[in-house]
Amino acid sequence: MKLIVDSGSTKADWIAIDDNGKVLFTTQTLGLNPEILDEPEIIERLNDRFDILQNKKNATHLFFYGAGCGTDRMKEWLKRIFQEYFSNAIVDVQEDTYAAVYATTPKGEEAIVCILGTGSNCSYFDGKTLHQKVQSLGYIVMDDCSGNVFGKELIRKYYFNKMPKELAVELEKEYDVDPDFIKNKLYKEPNPNAYLATYAKFLIKHKDTEFCRKIIFKGMKSFVKNYIKQFDNCKEVPVHFVGSIAFYLKDELQETFNKYELQLGNVLRRPIDGLIAYHVANQ
Repeated sequence: MKLIVDSGSTKADWIAIDDNGKVLFTTQTLGLNPEILDEPEIIERLNDRFDILQNKKNATHLFFYGAGCGTDRMKEWLKRIFQEYFSNAIVDVQEDTYAAVYATTPKGEEAIVCILGTGSNCSYFDGKTLHQKVQSLGYIVMDDCSGNVFGKELIRKYYFNKMPKELAVELEKEYDVDPDFIKNKLYKEPNPNAYLATYAKFLIKHKDTEFCRKIIFKGMKSFVKNYIKQFDNCKEVPVHFVGSIAFYLKDELQETFNKYELQLGNVLRRPIDGLIAYHVANQ
């Protein structure tokens, strides 16, 4: 049994397949970002899913692609935890960008591959290897155009009274905007970035309003300038995306790309299905 996992900060998609690629089961856990979780929390999230707990000794391989796995230190730390938990499995831990590459980019082709979900990322794939120009420092200072950055922007606009009254009323109906509640979510509970990203649903829901359009296009402009345009050949290769922000704001991405003369490639909500085909072809 092979386990393939695509993990963001909010959630992780799990698929178990046999050697022929037949799906044995699918499940979902909370996100397993090693940058923001400790070992007991990771184990708790694994144990919380019966399919994973029941089959942890049956797994022969674990292919894990995750947010927060961009450094050797984090990859090795998480690999050790998984190796102890899935004691009979060969464990491979890669950053989530590789999942995006394998799901969106035909084998051997060049592309710029981006993630726009709870967090954000951007890399150049030369057909064999990933290259990054920007080292992510996480959701507090980076993650341009991500769900958590959009969430911070909405909360700030609301509290600075910069949000149109009718939208502020709608926000109050859909979210608990009590300051003590928000501060508890941000400073006392795990995954504050995932909490902030929940506000992105409100932004997408009201994306046709002038207020939300300004926030969306400000974020996309920043992402293009700070990430994509770091690569000299950005106008010569397709730019692929995975993640819910990219998926639900595809039209806005296309509009932004037209302005900067960039080629919008494949846009997937999540890469997990493409990963099955990749691992069956390359087992």
